[in-house]
Amino acid sequence: MLPTERPEGLVAIDHEMARQASDAIASVQQSGAMAARIAASLRATGKLLLLGMGGSHAVGRALEPLYRDHGIDAVALPLSEQLGQPLSIDGKTILVTSQSGESAEVLRWFSETSGATPHTFGLTLEGNSFLAKSAPSLVGVGGTEKAFAATRSLTISFALHLSILAALGDDPADALQALAAPQSPDTTAALAALSNVRSVVTSGRRLQGLAEAIGLGLTELSRLPCFSLEGGQLRHGPMEMLGPSVGVVLFRGADATAALVRAMAVSAAEAGSPVVVFDASGEAPIEGVTTISFAPAWGMAAIFAMLPVAQSFMIAFAAARVENAGTPVRSTKITRSE
Repeated sequence: MLPTERPEGLVAIDHEMARQASDAIASVQQSGAMAARIAASLRATGKLLLLGMGGSHAVGRALEPLYRDHGIDAVALPLSEQLGQPLSIDGKTILVTSQSGESAEVLRWFSETSGATPHTFGLTLEGNSFLAKSAPSLVGVGGTEKAFAATRSLTISFALHLSILAALGDDPADALQALAAPQSPDTTAALAALSNVRSVVTSGRRLQGLAEAIGLGLTELSRLPCFSLEGGQLRHGPMEMLGPSVGVVLFRGADATAALVRAMAVSAAEAGSPVVVFDASGEAPIEGVTTISFAPAWGMAAIFAMLPVAQSFMIAFAAARVENAGTPVRSTKITRSE
């Protein structure tokens, strides 16, 4: 029997989430000048390398398709991979993301690249961090996230990217509306559907980066093996693991990949896995799965609609399994070693 009192770690996450929407909106409002500078760099280079670790890398993955929509050759890579097997940085806009601006990989990368290039920028929550002092940076409102597992830091990182996309010509109105007027669909049935699983795989197509962020949060908080596979990669072999003990959580937006996500939901359910779909496609719910429905949305508006609900879902999933969820036992908030 788990204790009824809310764990201290989850209370800290609650506090972060309570102000994430307002901090994100404020971050958009105050970041126009730097966002315009980064957009100008992107127009000049036509190439973007997004570097980060953990949740910061998941944000990069989520943004890849949105920058590619602008004709920008965008690739997100873990910063650790760039250190060990680097892509060329010549002629590219580099965006290094670290909510603390102090992680071990950030320090080493700037040391080994001697400050990188004139087209190198940072994205962080901490204006006095090593990263913010090492490169012109977008800095989110509200300061460093204190709680373990990324929640507010994800939302603000997405908001800072929204500023860049707006400077590139996107209309941010729908995304800002999703932040200002959050939806709150009931997740009770979804949590019940996954009540007996021993692992979870999250997946998507254009929303794969969001799936990766939530997969990371699920495993950090619940300490179960929860991970993420892009929809096509899940199809190519790993479906062998599916069955009643492996939950599947899918993310579907109102975009050209919605039918592929639907097909995966059907296949995973037929394999015996309990399936949950975060669904902003506007299409009919999929038979045999549990749907968490949102108003039709795509891109950043879909991300901002789904993200806080998915965060609450991952927290509730963990709280039902771990008595001190939100308190890390093998990790630290800022990873200072490689």
